[in-house]
Amino acid sequence: MQRAKDLADARYAEPLTVADLAAAASLSRAHFSREFRRAFGESPHAYLLTRRLERAAALLRHTDYAVADICCAVGLTSVGSFTTSFTRVYGRSPAAYRAAYPPASDFVLVPACALREYGRPRNRTFREDAAEAGGLA
Repeated sequence: MQRAKDLADARYAEPLTVADLAAAASLSRAHFSREFRRAFGESPHAYLLTRRLERAAALLRHTDYAVADICCAVGLTSVGSFTTSFTRVYGRSPAAYRAAYPPASDFVLVPACALREYGRPRNRTFREDAAEAGGLA
């Protein structure tokens, strides 16, 4: 069971089926579905959808990707179904969810070396500045 759950966690963006998860657990589909529900409290399909929606929520909070791109990135194929499922789980549409958080640009980290390079004054002397300004050489 744990192997199947780990597979769903690691490869949620791929088109996984219950048959793939059952094969990872070395069980038949029907037996796997019953045992998975007993072990984890939800069906394999519901667990995989939950993982995908959790990742989609993180992408909505921390990136500026289009909703359709996020839908595809988490392994879903229908934007309409994605929006419906997301709204059911999070209580608002993906666009409204994103609007409730600071823009993704607030999370961009600029490396310290770039800050130092572009924040550093130009290496000029007083005479070079005067020469350019007044044409003196």
